Order: sequence, then C-alpha cells, then structure tokens
Amino acid sequence: MRTLATMIVSASYKTDIPAFYGAWFINRLRKGYCRTRNPWGGQVVDVPLDRDSVDGFVFWTRNAAPFMHALYEVRRRGYPFFVHYTITGYPRALERSVPEPERAIRSAHELAREYGPDAVVWRYDPIQISSLTPAAFHLENFAGLAKRLTGAANEVVVSFTHLYRKTRRNLDRAGAEAGFAWSDPSPQQKRGLVIELTRLAGRFGFKLSVCAQPAFMAGGAEAARCIDAARLARLGGAPIAARERGNRPGCACHQSKDIGEYETCPHGCNYCYAVDKRARAIERLEAHDPAGALLAPPSPSFATADR
Repeated sequence: MRTLATMIVSASYKTDIPAFYGAWFINRLRKGYCRTRNPWGGQVVDVPLDRDSVDGFVFWTRNAAPFMHALYEVRRRGYPFFVHYTITGYPRALERSVPEPERAIRSAHELAREYGPDAVVWRYDPIQISSLTPAAFHLENFAGLAKRLTGAANEVVVSFTHLYRKTRRNLDRAGAEAGFAWSDPSPQQKRGLVIELTRLAGRFGFKLSVCAQPAFMAGGAEAARCIDAARLARLGGAPIAARERGNRPGCACHQSKDIGEYETCPHGCNYCYAVDKRARAIERLEAHDPAGALLAPPSPSFATADR
C-alpha cells in the first residue's frame, strides 16, 4: 500500500463530509491518517493527516452545522482551513434534501464570526437553467442570498452545470416527475448572466469567480482557485508552497489530495456530477463505518458509470 506525502487536503468535492461524515473525519484526524480508493483503478493509498504532513484543509459542504465541533478541533490542533459553502436556494425538484437557505446562511455567519470571513467561500454552484430557474430567477435569487450573506464571506464561486450523460438522465427524470424542462444556454447567454451576477456580487461586497470554465469569465469575473494556498496561508499566518495543478482543464487550483468518495452523498441534487444514483449513495452512507480507515465500503466503480 502506497503512502502519500500530503500538502493541502480537500474534504471533499466528491461528497459532503461535513454534513454526513464528520465523526469519521475526526476519528481519522486523531489517528493521523486515512485511506482513499482510486475510483478508476481501485488502488488504495494512505493519506497522512498529522500536522507535519498537512498544510491545511479545504472543506466543501451544503450543511456545516453538524461539523462545527469538528472545526473547533481542527483549529485547536493548529491546522488552517476554509469552507466552501454551497447555498443555492433552488426548488426541491432540483435539490431534494439540502438545508433550507436560512439555516445554511445562519451557519455561514456563525463560521465567519468564529474564524473570519476569509474562512468561508460562498458557492452559487452550479447554475442550472430550467423552466423553474430561468435567468431571471437566478438574478433575483442570487441578489437575495448575497444580501443575507453579506459579511459571512468575501468571495462567491459560480459555474454552470457540467452535463454528463448521467446528469442529463437525472435531470430528465426529475423533469418528467416534477413537470419542468431544463436547458443548456449558449456560451453568449452564460457570459451575459455572469456579467450580471458579477455586478450583483460587487454590490454586496463579494468578489465573483468562475470555477474551471474560463470561456464564461466576463464582466470582471476572475478564475476561481477553489484549492487556494494563498487563502490558507493568510488564515494560518505562514506561507504554503504549492504548485498549480488543476483537476480538469480550466481549473486553477493548487495541488491537493481529496479524501472523499463519489457515490456517497445523499443530498439528492439532480444536477450533481458526483452521484449517479441517490439510492446507492444512501446505501453506502448506511454501510459506512465511522471508525474505518476508508470513508465508505466499495461500490461499482464510478469510472464505469454512464457519465
């Protein structure tokens, strides 16, 4: 079994560790390591989590409330961290079981009060265009959320839905069940919406950045660096040497190691790239062992799923 020398640890863009796997994370932090499985080849590697090996953590969530106690321990142990907090406020037909926006907004403000607004990045992501959420919906919805999130973060990250085959299939099924139609706007329409969202973001004190979609950067929007060594360095008060190494074309992130697993988040967002079948994610959550080194038991390879 191979062991990785880790710098920045991502937890996790593949699943919602703070919402569903907080006990597992704290157990692994206390043990000083966890294990991850490559979804394409199945190889298992050890990821050290001790303070000497980790320069900082980047957390991703739609519900930070269950994870507050874990963050206290992360800070007590001296790790810098920040939280990507996804708050979109879409209809339930698109995101089945995420917390109501007001609950998430309260948690975001609580994080900012405790750790500072640099420790929170708001994600209005992905932008899904549909008959329930046309461009006009996004402008009004975004402005309302931005107003209520003022002071809780200093950056908002956006992107448009990546329409893998499984994503199209899930959106088609949800649309048939709930009576809506989804669409994929033209690049020109996407850039126009980004221009308007950037203007709104600035009104409420946010810098707007676009995640891994440079073709849609317009109106002063910048490239998002979701794994951001400079932000971690500011939070930790010490420089972090990390090279840019994105996860896909257009990604400006610094190098990191993600410790999550695909097919393990039961939030039920029909536009999600990380879950093919929600029922499978629920089964894996129920079979999850908080004391185990791996986040979840094996499942059919994500790589072989119809993406």
